[in-house]
Amino acid sequence: MRKVFQAELHQIGEELIEISQLVTEAIQKANSAFQGADTELAQEVIAADARIDFLQNSLDERAIDILALQGPVASDLRMIVGALRMSASLERMGDLARHVAQLARLRFPANVIPEGIRATFDELAELDVQIAMKVKELLETRNLDLSNEIGAANARVNELHASVFKAVAADDWTESAPTTVDVTLASRYYERFADHGVSVARKVTYLVTGEWHPVAPLN
Repeated sequence: MRKVFQAELHQIGEELIEISQLVTEAIQKANSAFQGADTELAQEVIAADARIDFLQNSLDERAIDILALQGPVASDLRMIVGALRMSASLERMGDLARHVAQLARLRFPANVIPEGIRATFDELAELDVQIAMKVKELLETRNLDLSNEIGAANARVNELHASVFKAVAADDWTESAPTTVDVTLASRYYERFADHGVSVARKVTYLVTGEWHPVAPLN
């Protein structure tokens, strides 16, 4: 029975890695669609999000079955509860990548972001991809140096997000109301994506060290 239990725990870990890989692909494709006004690629991201949702539901059902049938304790219990929380964050990251793709599709054939602020969004996009890739590697390796790197990348995302709000509030901002809404929404999507990556990293750190450092909850 113990071998079966350990196999089930291993399967949960593999499913988290699979979801994180799909999330990485989603944000990469969403960025390309967003930057290039590519509606076909945007539709791929939107359609593929259903797979992320399905895998999250499957993982959660498996984890709940283990809790009900195996009665895990100590580190095994932390692993299962942590997996439930991480799957929720990963699913949300997939949703946010979908939102970015939906903006690209909504504004086709125009680009969502005005030229004057495009470099900021290029950097936001690249940082989110880096975070997604590091989250996947962290789930695979449990190398906590990656957790620190994710936190550092998120700090830069927060700086860029704040700069977007300053730009749209400045006296020399002359873009239309719809463009202003799109810009602020897109910045928010990228910022929340990074925050959920940090949430996963913190939970992996807890699983490895057993230490939890509470922070303000995600919105």
